[in-house]
Amino acid sequence: MMHTSRRQFLTATAASAATTAASSFSVSAADPTTPPRRPLMKLSLAAYSFHRLLPRRGTPEQIASAQMKLEDFIDFAADQGLGAAELTSYYFPKYITHDYLMTLKAKTHRLGLSISGTAIANNFCVPDGPEHNRQLEKCRRWIDYAAAMGAPVIRIFAGRVPKGDTEATAVARCVAGINTSLKYAATRGVLLALENHGGITATVDQMLNIINQVDDSPWFGVNFDSGNFHTDDPYRDLERIAHLTVNAQIKVMMSEAGEEKPADLPRIIDILKKVGYRGYVSLEYEEKEDPFVAIPRYLRQLQKIIETGSGS
Repeated sequence: MMHTSRRQFLTATAASAATTAASSFSVSAADPTTPPRRPLMKLSLAAYSFHRLLPRRGTPEQIASAQMKLEDFIDFAADQGLGAAELTSYYFPKYITHDYLMTLKAKTHRLGLSISGTAIANNFCVPDGPEHNRQLEKCRRWIDYAAAMGAPVIRIFAGRVPKGDTEATAVARCVAGINTSLKYAATRGVLLALENHGGITATVDQMLNIINQVDDSPWFGVNFDSGNFHTDDPYRDLERIAHLTVNAQIKVMMSEAGEEKPADLPRIIDILKKVGYRGYVSLEYEEKEDPFVAIPRYLRQLQKIIETGSGS
């Protein structure tokens, strides 16, 4: 019955983005039956913001010689006065032990940081077989890691249509992969947040098509990435998924009608406020300016916008 209500609701959103923005609801198990609560946003920082400095799945030798380690990123987040940090999975060691996870958990706690979440570079579109099974196993493994660290949410991806395949077939495999992973995530108390991240989630209609087919679950929602809709009106498209947000990422640039422009950060935060979003808002910095210089500035700006609605 709840699955039917979500389908009806998403059909309505597809008809009118403006109506969606005006009548969106706080969604638990994607059932829009209650008005939004007062928004509450907690600022975080994604480790991907230092992607040029952090070693990607490094060996002990690579990590030792790197410009920055995940532990250094945690220190930086604490130094900015944040209450949370996203420990993006790409920057964990190649070989992860339980002791390492507990070291990160203890370090963040002692510094007053929550682990707002993590992310995995999965692809649920790959054909059934050994590789598809590896994608499911990776997702399951990171659900365990997130649960061990106390991270409430994992950003997951849909993937891209394999060569020679059809989008409909790829979507069906993706939905099946999400549903399988959700069953396990529910047993570990970890939310799975589908990110708008190109491929079969490049447009809002593609995104909603997948969401509408996923099993209703309080452990599923959207990772609202402000910079990942490269359309003629990305703000309109973000409005259409905002009501499903369980984790939010903010980029400082957006692609609008093929042109890269500075993001209207107050407008983005307002989209989330209008739907009563309560959760983490993580800055994910990707630009060329020195991150040690740019990130503190953008964090201050975002904090002011969250508190007052204005970044000026």
